Amino acid sequence: MSYTVAIVGRPNVGKSTFFNRLLEQRKAIVDDVSGVTRDRQYGVSEWCGKTFNVIDTGGFVPNTEDIFEKEIRKQVKIAIDEADAIIFMVDVAVGITDLDEAMADLLRRSKKPVYLTVNKVDNGQREFEASEFYSLGFDTIYTVSSLSGTGSGELLDAVTAPMKTEDSVQTDGTEIPKFAIIGQPNVGKSSLLNALIGQERTIVSDISGTTRDTIHTHYNMFQKEFILIDTAGIRKKNKEKEDLEFYSIIRAIKAMDEADVCMLVIDAEKGITAQDVTIFSLATRKGKGIVILVNKWDLFEKETNTARDYEKKLKEKIAPFTDVPILFISAKDKTRIFKAMETTLDVYECKSRRIATSKLNEVMLKAIEGYRAPVVRGHIVKIKYVTQLPTHVPSFAFFTNFPEDIKLPYRNYLENQLRTHFNFKGVPIRIFFRKK
Repeated sequence: MSYTVAIVGRPNVGKSTFFNRLLEQRKAIVDDVSGVTRDRQYGVSEWCGKTFNVIDTGGFVPNTEDIFEKEIRKQVKIAIDEADAIIFMVDVAVGITDLDEAMADLLRRSKKPVYLTVNKVDNGQREFEASEFYSLGFDTIYTVSSLSGTGSGELLDAVTAPMKTEDSVQTDGTEIPKFAIIGQPNVGKSSLLNALIGQERTIVSDISGTTRDTIHTHYNMFQKEFILIDTAGIRKKNKEKEDLEFYSIIRAIKAMDEADVCMLVIDAEKGITAQDVTIFSLATRKGKGIVILVNKWDLFEKETNTARDYEKKLKEKIAPFTDVPILFISAKDKTRIFKAMETTLDVYECKSRRIATSKLNEVMLKAIEGYRAPVVRGHIVKIKYVTQLPTHVPSFAFFTNFPEDIKLPYRNYLENQLRTHFNFKGVPIRIFFRKK
């Protein structure tokens, strides 16, 4: 289920601290100085088996001419429009300010569920003081401490209540594959779709509000059948670059949630951007198959080893997950576009691959015998058995006597062995160590 939660509020109320807690990593910069968060941060969080997207926004300041605050204000409004749920964060230590009231006024006009969250409540006195925020006009308030995590469970229970718990059982393969065409504006996503289906389809509009949903196209030609989820309709009357990039990432994330494999289209002349790397990382964390398509290759000046060198530099940007197909295409000239579809279908097959337990143990135990896990604190780590788990993402459980003593380098070795002996190209692999 595609579900997006936006964290909004005035500057310096602890939004980024709470965002980091949801992601369980220090992704957003946190400082006592207001205005630190200017660029939006995106991540994926999980609560009680439910996975959702999270957007951290900058501090909302109305009626200001400051260039950064004006830009942040626009992005906060976009986040409110795009999110399924909104966490409105305020600061109990400061109390209600005119900025909080302006934010509340904006959110009351939204039809999205709003969860008024009073931050920095870490003792009984502040719990009592938090009651003043009922005057902002919301029926329920949630008290949390972003720093310690106090109260976050009750808030997340409420935020994720409308969601359905994800089904962890592997699909039976009868569903039609879904492929998302994602990437930044003007990289050729529309051209690619039109070239594949052999007709011009109007999927881009300058009228605000007409491109709210992604475009689904049923492809059924040449004995191939799948659903193309296109995100090319990312346009708005305001053509400012920052707004387009913000819209593009939100659209790509939502399309990504529906897809089995993501086709990340980049412009050959511009190369892979920071936004593309962000989307690539999110797709990896969500366990989606990935194919990178370098479009407009016909316009790129080429020499003998241009493609090889280009691919090497591109893989440096997306490391450490580099076992990803990279194709150089031209949607305009229809160069290698059907090869791209064949490759995407191959990645889908890799994502659905099930390895027999007997074969898995035959291959992997031999690889483990050839290179054993390092001795830790005098413990000889022995891996005795391996099996594939029944999940959407290829996942493997290694049963060992000391699961907590196996470190990242050896985990990477096991993943590389799985990729060497079994074809999982373009697909993230999950590895778990369990006590035997």
